[in-house]
Amino acid sequence: MAMTVHCDIVSAEEEIFSGLVEMVIAAGTEGDVGIAYGHAPLLTGLQPGPIRVIKQDGVEEVYYVSGGYLEVQPYQVSVLADTALRADDMDEAAALEAKREAEHALANQSGDFDYSRAATQLAEAAAQLRTIQAIRKKLG
Repeated sequence: MAMTVHCDIVSAEEEIFSGLVEMVIAAGTEGDVGIAYGHAPLLTGLQPGPIRVIKQDGVEEVYYVSGGYLEVQPYQVSVLADTALRADDMDEAAALEAKREAEHALANQSGDFDYSRAATQLAEAAAQLRTIQAIRKKLG
């Protein structure tokens, strides 16, 4: 039996996941991190993208976060996300449309254009699409 640690993934709206896991893999602001039992305490920002959770039974689940923080304590991993979605709740068509709109806005800038907002929207849409692709790869 593998060693486990308790993991919570929460957003401002709801708790997305809570349970024992063998490993959590996420995209931190300084690079990808893999958290398993016995990991040193850590606090890092999260990039928009997938969070992979390998549960106690070895089953892998994928979630999307739009950013936030990952905190590691001796027996607890907490993912505090701005927005978090279960894989089943993600809409590929909506993510593709959001990506197209952000790319169009970046290409056709006007006088009152908010570049940082459009770039953030583009990054979030691209991260959602990467998450959907990771889920397909895992299932395929």
